[in-house]
Order: sequence, then C-alpha cells, then structure tokens
Amino acid sequence: MTGQAGHNILLVEDDAPQRATLAGFLRKRGYQVHEAESAGQAKEVASSDEIDLLLTDLRLGGPDGVSLLEKLRGRDPDLQGIVLTAYGTVDDAVRAMRAGAYDFLSKPVDLDRLEALVEKALERVRLARENRGLREAVKASGAFSELIGESEPMRQVKELAAKVAPSRASVLVLGESGTGKELLARAIHRLSPRRDKPMMTVNCAALPETLIESELFGHVKGAYTGAAGDKPGRFELADGGTLFLDEVGDIPLPVQVKLLGVLQSGRFERVGDTRTREVDVRVVTATHRDLEERIEAGTFRADLYYRLNVVSIRMPPLRERPGDIHLLMNHFLHKHADLNSVRIEGVAPEVLEKLERWPFAGNVRELENWVERAVVLADDPVLGPVDFPPQLFGTDPGSADKHKGSPGQVSASLEQEVAELEARRISEALERTGGNQSAAARALGLSERAVRYKIRKYGIST
Repeated sequence: MTGQAGHNILLVEDDAPQRATLAGFLRKRGYQVHEAESAGQAKEVASSDEIDLLLTDLRLGGPDGVSLLEKLRGRDPDLQGIVLTAYGTVDDAVRAMRAGAYDFLSKPVDLDRLEALVEKALERVRLARENRGLREAVKASGAFSELIGESEPMRQVKELAAKVAPSRASVLVLGESGTGKELLARAIHRLSPRRDKPMMTVNCAALPETLIESELFGHVKGAYTGAAGDKPGRFELADGGTLFLDEVGDIPLPVQVKLLGVLQSGRFERVGDTRTREVDVRVVTATHRDLEERIEAGTFRADLYYRLNVVSIRMPPLRERPGDIHLLMNHFLHKHADLNSVRIEGVAPEVLEKLERWPFAGNVRELENWVERAVVLADDPVLGPVDFPPQLFGTDPGSADKHKGSPGQVSASLEQEVAELEARRISEALERTGGNQSAAARALGLSERAVRYKIRKYGIST
C-alpha cells in the first residue's frame, strides 16, 4: 500500500527512538508525518496544520493520548485517531473508542497491522470530508436558489458571499436598482449560523426622515405625536439574526450617529426611553449610491461607512452578464406561467437573441416585468416578438455595428439613450420612494399620469 496523497498524520510519542521508527516507516509509505513528543506540542502542530489522523501513545507523561484525541476531535469531528499503548486495559480501550478512536493498537506495534489501520482510517476521513463538502454544496445551492445565474460575475458573487456568510462581519452590497441586492442579503443570512433566527428588512429610502429612527430602534408610548403605545424596533425584532438595511445611503445624519453606536456596542435606547437595551444582530446593508461621494459631500459619516463596509460585494448589472438571460428567462417563464395557470413552452430564438443584447436599465427586475407581461398577454405557448415591448425590436442597441454611419441609426441611438436615461431615473425614484408613484412623480417634476405611462412603456417593475 502507499500513502494517500494530501493526508497529514500527527504522530505523538514521548519515546524518541520509537517515534523515529514509526515516522520513518510511515514516510516510506508516502504519508506526510508531523511529530510531537507531548500533548501540548501536538496541539500547537494541530493549530497550524489540518490533521487527518492522530497516531498517539496512550501514556504521554502529562495529558494522555485519549484526552488529546477528544480535544482535537472537538475542533475537527472528521479527524480519526489510533491509540497505541504497551499497558492497555479493557477500560482504556473503551475510553479510547468513546473519544472517537478508530482503533486501539498494542505495543510492540505490528507495522503491517498499523499500515492497514492507517489506510482504513484515512479512507474514513476522506469519505467524511467528501460528504461534508456535498452537504455544504447542497446547502449553498439552496441558499442561492433565488440568485439565478452561472456567469463568471455571478460565480464570483456567490463565492464571496459563501465565504463571508459564516462570519460576523458587516457586509455592504453595492449595485444598481433591480440587480438583486436583497436576494443576495437573504442568501448570506441563509448560509450563516443565524439562519434559524429572524431576518428583518428596512428600506431606508421609503421611510420619512421623522420615522426612520423609530422604525430601527422602536419607541415608547408618548415619545412623539401618534406614538400610542410601546413598539419594538427592527433591531430588537432581529435579535440573534440579521438586519438588512436597503438604501442605507438615505439614512439621515442624526440617525447615522445612533446606528454607529449600536454597531459598536450592541446597545441602544428606544425613542423617548432611558432604558438601554442590548441586541446581537448581524447587519447587511445595500445601496445603489456612491457612499464615498456622499462622505465628501458631508451627508454620510466616514466612520459609519467603514463599520458597514467590512466586506463589500458588487452585484453586476444584467448587461454585464448576458449569458445568464436564458436561465433567468426560463425561471421567470415557469414562475409566472404557474402563477397565472397558463401553458408556456418557451420563447422564440429571435426574442432571446434580442434580449441578450438589450441594455436593461432596470436590470433583472425589468426583465421579469417583461416576461410576466408576455406570459399574461400571450396567445401562443411560444412567446414571440409580438408579446414583448415594441422597443425591443424597434430600436435595437446592438444593431449599431451593422448600420454605422446611417442617418436612421443616429436617430435610433439617440432615442435609445433617452429611453435608457428616462427608465433609469424613474427606477431610481421608485426605489427611493418605496414604489410610491405619486412621490416618484413629485421627485422627478412630472405628472403622476406621465410617470405611469412611462412605467408601462419601459416595462419598469413597481
């Protein structure tokens, strides 16, 4: 037999000649062997290297080999152990097995027997770690089930999210409106140790400045006009779990001070109260704004920014991952066909080709809006050009290379740029106002009727 590549054995033996003999034997068989003469030294080795198999003498002149095995398996349940002794008793063997030892071997060591046991123990390690990896992959795929996409940008997003999720670190999700920032925040929560606790969401842009402090931290009866009773805030409701603050860049400066305080200490007071409360909350935030610009403008605190931006993840706009459009199309087709109890078999190739070249100012949210509209209005089971907004085929941004220099193309490009700008500005206004069309119209200086028309024209999701 030969050693299994990539596996590390920790040999703990206080008899130096015996240790040298066993280590030399195992190395000749191709194993990576770390040596230690005591339990304390073994713990130091195990803290700096991943150990797969502990091969230890029972008597070590201090904490014995069984106690060492219990300690190391507490850190890594997949680790296997073989205990050696010249003074073995039935009680010792039972204690070793209860500690998770793979086997108990008497001295003098039969080297052929040792080799067979090492090979079998390491095979158990391999299977255990492979199964754990499969479980984690299944867990991760379930957590990301709402984040449709297999493109390289999305792969990087998921990889970083999976890496940061088990930690306590604050995460700042950046990206344009409609890219799926909240979906990513939910995936991070589902992958975290807090998954069984609440996840609360606050859209900071949708709340009036006078109410956002109360929404976050709660209030007591009589704290302000209309406060008819005590009310817990989102921090209290998320205790033990995750709080997602969407459009965190819109939080007013006075509330930013209090938010910074709770991030630093975990303590706060409800509005109008003197009692200090303590919570354990992991904060994930998101914004489509440039917070560094806001810091320079004096509307966002630099110290709060660094508290929130321990790890930042950028959600790519849909135009940067056109290869995911067919996956998103299939997902939304099935979703809305089921919701509307209609039979849809697919989409015409020419439609998919146009969609993959469309800039999508409203990102994934805009695509879903178009698909839902098509499913509801379709007369045939295969969605065709007639089922999608006319601008998709009337002003194709990808046709510029085919018609360079033509007067018609100049007009089409200008029209497309105006359409993209209008759609983007309307989407941003709706995002800031929590989908309130009247408030969005006021912010844009347009009539509510004009905003409603343009929402339908551009297929903007509300």
